[in-house]
This record gives sequence, C-alpha cells and structure tokens, in this order.
Amino acid sequence: MATPLKPEVNAYRRWYSTLHPSLQLIGLQLWLPLFFIVAFCLCYVAAFHAPHPHDVPVGIVGSAQQFESDLDRTAPGVVSVESLATVDEARAAVLSGRVAVAFEPATSTIYKASAHQYQVAALLPVIITPALQSENITPTTVDLAPLPPYDEYGTVSMYLMLAWCIGGYMVAMFIGLMGAPLRHRSRMAVIVVGGALISLITNVLAGPVVGAVDGHFGALFLIAWGWIVAVGLAVNGLSYFAGRFIAVPAMVIFVFLSMPSSGAAYPSWFMPEPFAWLNNVVVGSGITEMLKRELYGVGPGFARGFIMMAGYAVVGLVLMFVGKPYLEWRRVRRVISGRTTMFADANTANREFLTRERDEILSRHGLLTTDTGTIHTIPVDQREGLDEPTAPGMFFGTPGGLEADVEADDQPKGRPAQPTAGTHAEQ
Repeated sequence: MATPLKPEVNAYRRWYSTLHPSLQLIGLQLWLPLFFIVAFCLCYVAAFHAPHPHDVPVGIVGSAQQFESDLDRTAPGVVSVESLATVDEARAAVLSGRVAVAFEPATSTIYKASAHQYQVAALLPVIITPALQSENITPTTVDLAPLPPYDEYGTVSMYLMLAWCIGGYMVAMFIGLMGAPLRHRSRMAVIVVGGALISLITNVLAGPVVGAVDGHFGALFLIAWGWIVAVGLAVNGLSYFAGRFIAVPAMVIFVFLSMPSSGAAYPSWFMPEPFAWLNNVVVGSGITEMLKRELYGVGPGFARGFIMMAGYAVVGLVLMFVGKPYLEWRRVRRVISGRTTMFADANTANREFLTRERDEILSRHGLLTTDTGTIHTIPVDQREGLDEPTAPGMFFGTPGGLEADVEADDQPKGRPAQPTAGTHAEQ
C-alpha cells in the first residue's frame, strides 16, 4: 500500500515551520498560560470579587411571619425564613447546613455552627439582630459546632479538597498525554495506586506533620483515595476525546468551577450564578461536605458525597470504554489522510535539530558518531577547523554558538563525511 501524500498545509503553518524548532514547541504550549489567566478571571475573580448574601435560609422555632416581616424591613432580599417545629429540629437543621442559623424565641437564642460555614456563623447573627431588637429582643448566640484552634477559620477542608482534586486530575492528565498506548487496566492501576499515594502523603502532611487535622487518619485516607480515583477516572475518560488539550476540561471542571462553587471559601448563598447552582454537582462540594462531616460532625452527611463520587467514577468509566474506539478511529483517519498536527511537526523538527546539534558538539571535541551509534575519535591531522574554543563565555556562550551554520546537506562545516579509522570510544 502506497504511503499517502502529506496534504498541503496553509500559509500560516508553512511560515510557522520556518521558526526554530524549540520556538515552535514553546509557541504551541503558550495556550495553556493564556487559558489559565482567562479562566482564573472568569471564575475566581468573577465569583469572589463581591460575595454578597442572598436568600440565606434562616430558621425560627414557631411562627415565622412577624420575624420574616422584620427581616424584610431591615435586610431585604438577604434571608429566607423557614418555620421549624421544635428546638431539636432547629439545632439539627443548623448542624446539617439546611439552614444557616436558627432562632428560638422562647429563650431568645440564635443557634449557629461555625464548623460548617464560618462566614455565615460570623455574619448572620449580625444581620438578624437589628430585626430582633426592633421587637425589644436582645438575643444570645450559641455555637453548636465551634472550630478548633488548629482550624480557626475553617479553611483546612478547602485546602485538602484542592489538594485531592489537583492530585486526581494531574495523575490522569499525564496518563492521557503520555499513556495513549496503555490498556484500560494499566491506566486504572496507575490511577488507583497514584490515588493511594497522594492520599497517604496529603493526610500525613496535614495531620502529623502540619497539625491541621487531629486524628481521623484512616477515614480521611479512604475518603481522599475514593475521590482522587473518581476524579482520575473522569479525567482519564475525557482524555480520549481532548487529547493533548486535556488540561482544559480537567482544570475547568475540577478546579476553576469546582473551587468557587464548593462552598469551602464562601457558601453558595454568597455566590452569583451559575456558581451557586453548581454547588449541587461539583466535586469540591462533595469533598468539602464529607470532610466537614468527618472532622466536625456537621453538614448533610456522607450519602450525598458518596453518590457524587460514584457518579463521577461511572461517567469516567463510560467515557473510557467509548473513548478508546473513538481514539483509534481518529488515528486511522489521520494516517489514511496523511494529516499531521503542528505539534507533531514541531517535535519532528526539534528531534532532527537536536541530532544535528549533538553531532556538531561531538565534532568540536574531536568525536564522530556513525549511523550505528558508535562514536569514533577524529584523527588530529583531520581536525582543522574544529579547534574552535568550547569554553562558554559569560553572556554569549561559545564564540560560534551552539547553532552553527550547516551546509546544504545538513552536515556541520568541517565535519568529515565518512567515519575515519581511529580509537573506538565508549558510547
């Protein structure tokens, strides 16, 4: 079967191929920092530049009509009042995160849980107190779940969540970039083993080394392992479709959208849309809530997190089994059509350039390589023109530089065309 002819490329690709091969490779990777900057502004800056509470659920034991009217007057649009039947129900609603705070009129008590949402626990009593004072009520505040001194502002869960998300997507991202020939079981083995290693390292550092976590090592190890594997499977599945651009969907889904929507930095009641809604589906929310439940006994419980974890893992497995045939079909089509990518062309050009550069450097030192890889010394009487000093200058390198001109046949000037008999050097 004849080798297909390489299709004609456009003028831009022809011009780009004339650049230095290393410049070609650098230019083809500059999309990543550009993407990072744009995504950072659109997600982090957009979400966090002006967090403002809106429709924050506040519970009241008994009738909420008068309380709601007072709040609508003193803090319009900020809270959404919910009536609760008993004090026990109010306390449970606060601990689970169903309501931000709860008020009990009989004892004039505001219940909060700093371990679940530090910002809410600090801000909401201040917001609702004027409404209560308008009814001549001076409330007292009870913290049902105070934060420990080693996690004073409740940020440990946020940073552990980030470490697990980034660890999971990076392992799978490099599998997608460099492990295309690997079979499914090999990829999954790397994700599972890598997930266990990352979980072990992060929990050892966060607990015994840094002291940001007290105990819970076994449970946190398993939670981290499960989430890292779930994230890794999802990114691995996406890599069959995204190719070398896998960093884009991986970072968008598991970092840039997950972090602002997780509720770890600010609760979803403080976030603009679509970040507030995404709190229901992003991995950051599932990880953070499981961490808070394990460490401080607050949050909606483990069921929500396990359902989300299983969902991401299943999606990853489906994409993996569908994606491999698709990737093979795409490669066959490219081979048949003779198409190449700019990145592949740049890699080929760079490999050829490095080979020529290697031969030139060897020749400067009186050495010569053959097609079999054997290195010979060049006799002294044939080294005329190769005596250029090789000691590097402080600013400009060697006098001739490492990229000396080459002849039309791509042979460095002064290099013998054929191997010359001499001492056999060690390769």
